[in-house]
Amino acid sequence: MALVVGLCGLSLLAGYLNKARCAGAPFDDAGRSLVFDRIKDTQVCYSDIQLLWLGRGIDQHLFPYVSGGIDADGLLTGGTVEYPVLSGVLMWLAAVGAHTDAQFLLQSALLLAPFGLLTAWMLGRMAGKWALLWSATPPLVLYAFHNWELPVVATVVGAIFLMSYERIPLRTRAILAAALLAVGFCLKIYPGLFVLPLALYVLAHGRPSSGADGPRRYDVRGALLVVASAVVTVIAVNLPFALISYDGWRASITFQQNRLADLTTNSIWYWGLLPMFGPSPDNSTTPAFDQTVGVLSPLLVLAAIALAAHLGWRRFQHEGTFPWINVGAAMLCGFLLFHKVHSPQFTLWILPFFVLLRVPWGLVAAYLAADLALGIGVFKYFGALVEGTDSHVYELLVKFGVWGRATLLVALFFVFLNAARRPAGRPAKVPAPGDDAVPVGVPEAAR
Repeated sequence: MALVVGLCGLSLLAGYLNKARCAGAPFDDAGRSLVFDRIKDTQVCYSDIQLLWLGRGIDQHLFPYVSGGIDADGLLTGGTVEYPVLSGVLMWLAAVGAHTDAQFLLQSALLLAPFGLLTAWMLGRMAGKWALLWSATPPLVLYAFHNWELPVVATVVGAIFLMSYERIPLRTRAILAAALLAVGFCLKIYPGLFVLPLALYVLAHGRPSSGADGPRRYDVRGALLVVASAVVTVIAVNLPFALISYDGWRASITFQQNRLADLTTNSIWYWGLLPMFGPSPDNSTTPAFDQTVGVLSPLLVLAAIALAAHLGWRRFQHEGTFPWINVGAAMLCGFLLFHKVHSPQFTLWILPFFVLLRVPWGLVAAYLAADLALGIGVFKYFGALVEGTDSHVYELLVKFGVWGRATLLVALFFVFLNAARRPAGRPAKVPAPGDDAVPVGVPEAAR
């Protein structure tokens, strides 16, 4: 545990020092580091954190959403940011007392780092030495302070950790875990994916109707309470913002709905589908392409979610346990593959499942290699385009990263669904395979 958490701390420090190369005096009148625009891409020290110091009211210390909106050109105004409300609040907190983007970056790192350390500790408790895949691999250095991902990842890992704590009754911990996932949904959307498999796990656990060998009785009430817990939490978090300023709250959703699958999204849509619509000025998207992606992307994400749930249920019927962690990980693969935006830092979302589930080393190494190619290549590519220099090599790196990750996400979708849980480094009360599930018909009290 000391090694896992200690190396995580060193990776976080390295991640901050890398991003801090883009920040520092001299500053302009708005507190922007003059060096930022000059080297952010070519030196691979760009971060959304530093970029959004300007343009979202953060430098003016505006409380998010309550005075903002979106204009006719799709630009956010006032204090509205493009993320769910809790991420906006974190951004506001990190800016308190800051007068430059360098101070904002430092204070954001100090605010976010404990979530990275907590995630390392929880993964270490659940999977022992395998948690080093979180603490000591390149993604944490590259993306820890690229955006506001660390608290979101901590909610998902925290929900899994809570579900492994058997001293709490199953239904109770599932309801609490669903609330934690809902908090993650209010930070970034993806933790909400795990509510469905968690509810199905509670449903499948059930109880025998009469004795250990009696017919199966599904826990419908428990499953509904899990879903209700998540829904109520989301409403409770969002309602105050919506009541104070509906336009400011709704603007962040509208912004994401309007976002196009353009060059900045690193998606299969831009690099795969757009060429089929013929040439366009400056490789920009076309209305027909945008409409097609707007339909296909959500439909395919929903199809992937449904397929993961179906295959997970089939595994439950054969093995007697519903692998909710596996199903959630597969759903995440479908989301990452088909969503119109695939930012580099999303690798932090999938990394904990390389820790928790038995994934072949070759797949893990290949995914990290593709991510490294994209995480470095895309910024070098942008820098070359801006400077007008030869961008061919960097474009190849980007394509390798995009298509490498896409191919591996398809493979991981099925690998995750069939994977067993990695054992901890010492005896623990975390059952295997995959979940804290018990065989069909065995009451929790009889364990």
